[in-house]
Amino acid sequence: MASSTETSSQPERPARPNLAFRRLRGRRSPAEFAALVRRAAREIGERVSCDARYVGRVEAGEIRCPNYAYERVFLHMFPGRTLTDLGFAPRSSVRGRAARTAPQAPPVFGTTETRGACEPYDTQDPYDPHEPYENDHLNHEESDVLRRAFMTGGGATMAAATLGPLGLTIDATAAVRPPRRVGTPEAAALEEAVRSIRLLDDRHGADGLYRRAAAPLRAAYALLDAGATRQTTAERLHSGAGELAISVGWLAHDSGRFDDARSHYAEALATARMTGDTALEAHAFCNTAFLARDAGRPREAVRAAQAARRAAAPLGSPRLMSLLALREAGGWAGLADRTGCEQALARAQALFERGRSDADPEWMSFYGEAELEGLEAQCWSTLGDWRRASRHARRAAHLQDPHFTRNIALYTAELADDLAREGRPDEAAAAGLRVLDLLTQVQSSRIQTMLAGTARVLLPHRRASGVADFLDRHASPPRTTRV
Repeated sequence: MASSTETSSQPERPARPNLAFRRLRGRRSPAEFAALVRRAAREIGERVSCDARYVGRVEAGEIRCPNYAYERVFLHMFPGRTLTDLGFAPRSSVRGRAARTAPQAPPVFGTTETRGACEPYDTQDPYDPHEPYENDHLNHEESDVLRRAFMTGGGATMAAATLGPLGLTIDATAAVRPPRRVGTPEAAALEEAVRSIRLLDDRHGADGLYRRAAAPLRAAYALLDAGATRQTTAERLHSGAGELAISVGWLAHDSGRFDDARSHYAEALATARMTGDTALEAHAFCNTAFLARDAGRPREAVRAAQAARRAAAPLGSPRLMSLLALREAGGWAGLADRTGCEQALARAQALFERGRSDADPEWMSFYGEAELEGLEAQCWSTLGDWRRASRHARRAAHLQDPHFTRNIALYTAELADDLAREGRPDEAAAAGLRVLDLLTQVQSSRIQTMLAGTARVLLPHRRASGVADFLDRHASPPRTTRV
């Protein structure tokens, strides 16, 4: 790795905005355009994880040439055009053979020939990117880096794979050895680690990821201790470390490790307060409110949601304010305050209907109509209104983007429980069986706990249609896909 002196002595080449791509987006928001990209990908059998941040990076010129999966999707969306017509640089101009001949050598960050050349999930391995990975159920959506990070059982850990370019060696016994000073490449790699964790959690749930996600978090804070070459880079590092702490906290939360989750969220909040990052503060309080609700501390959930709302007010994102209103509604439901809950739900709906905006945080890519319905279902379930809860849970499962496998399982588990308590055991069993099918792909203690509660409610109804089948399958050892 180049020394800090070499890094700081080389001025970065400014990215050239991709105006052609921006014109193609038209009047759609980045999030709306990203949804169109994902839909187009499904039409041709590709799977890409496009979100508003990715669209923004393309338009800013940070991604000079997309990976092959994105290339196929873009050319499908805009037939008759070439990558150059879409504002991208020719692949040969941004990616030479040198990147493939020595994959183990860390990049020299003082050069700018390939910086920003490839999109976030593009592979840097010496394999032909046209060749399919026949045995990989994450084909195309995550790069080889992510596959190694989460699926190999060797000595390399997730951090060594996702943050390897930082020159860090992290495993169960190794010490963190950050560079003396860090710069833009390290900040970018940290941001990609956050996206990687979120992407895999969306598909597979938290249980298989939590312990492996702790190593990148240690690496992130080691980078903060090392210091950055520029103030803007330092700010990115602090924000990235805070977001990573929240992501790891969520993995702990969803896998039932509430004390660990609380610690990670507090760490993120401290980072936000230290740097004056109101967006990070709002995110930390948002997750703290959700955790407090699940941990049986509804009054704390209300207070945390209100604190998040105060922090988020200057950000100008109605969708964020809508989600925070739902967090508050969950707290009021836990306090059995139906009036407070209904008022918060009405506020959440009104804010949601204002639509998406460029101010929406990247981490909110999961929040759409399905999540709105799902969180409202949970509120009515907490208040004991099973009929209304099941109606919203059914809508949530129906509306959810197939990319969010874990959320589909969650909403369907909510539906099964609400139907069981409403007195519709046959429909509850059918929903429960669908969840069991999804649990071959998803590992989430939260969902498994919900399903166990449903099984207990259905025990007296074993003779109802489908109930015995559900109970027998639920009692058998789970068949999960390794993540």
